[in-house]
Amino acid sequence: MNSDKRPPAFWLLAAFFAAYVLFLYGPMFVIVVLSFQGPEGGLTFPMRGVSLHWFSKLAEGLGVVDITAALQRSLGLGLTVMALTIVLSVLAGLAFRKKLRFANVLFFTVVASLIMPSIIVSLGIGLEFRLLDGGVKKVLESLGMDGVLENYGTALGIYTSALGAHLTWTLPFGLLIMFAIFNRFNPAYEEAARDLGATPWQTFRHVVLPLIAPSVVGIGMFGFTLSWDEIARTSQAIGDVNTLPLELQGLTTTVTTPSIYALGTVTMVVSFLVMGLAVGLSSLLAKRQHAKRDT
Repeated sequence: MNSDKRPPAFWLLAAFFAAYVLFLYGPMFVIVVLSFQGPEGGLTFPMRGVSLHWFSKLAEGLGVVDITAALQRSLGLGLTVMALTIVLSVLAGLAFRKKLRFANVLFFTVVASLIMPSIIVSLGIGLEFRLLDGGVKKVLESLGMDGVLENYGTALGIYTSALGAHLTWTLPFGLLIMFAIFNRFNPAYEEAARDLGATPWQTFRHVVLPLIAPSVVGIGMFGFTLSWDEIARTSQAIGDVNTLPLELQGLTTTVTTPSIYALGTVTMVVSFLVMGLAVGLSSLLAKRQHAKRDT
């Protein structure tokens, strides 16, 4: 006789899973709730009213920190990292399908940045660009370009050193995803396209790319979200300006109102919107593939 009674191990694992979910999402839930406090609200419970007061304060600015500019910088950097991660990961995945000399060395060089502590990577990139600054200044001085030398600041910046630092974090993930995709990719589709007279570019555009499109969307999501909340790799390689996560980190020691929770809620919403768009687009592309196969 079969019994529907759950064994004790089931309830033990269920309790462990519930505790894990609470530990993972509990802090985010608390921050979101506290960000909707009333004007008299503080940084802890109990709540004092419910309103959008602290979001309006956030829109007005937090002291000397320009949140809007920091948000724009983070969005621009995240979108750039996303685009480069997609392009470079797809190209690398296509290249590794063929036999390459020193392929293993190249692969381990790419993924080595995942092993190195993030702050060490940031320090190394910052030092590299400072050495570059010194070399540029010496060249300008030797050429007698005093006007250019006076106006020259540093090569450190959002789309130079910070971009490189973020790519050391996102590219390995994109490359690993592409390896997994192309390892199970059926080359018969490409052979059929070539037999029908398609050029390599036409084969990639009309055959390969539509088949890997959902995975490409996933790589883009990884690229943006990993860049969006990155602190350690950015801290020493950003130059004179800060991204939104760095501003948020600095504000934790100076802002004593729920405005900082409102800022955390806004950044969280942006992350979830990007993930939602990525999942929706990936599902749409997958459905279109199945529809084409059925027809």
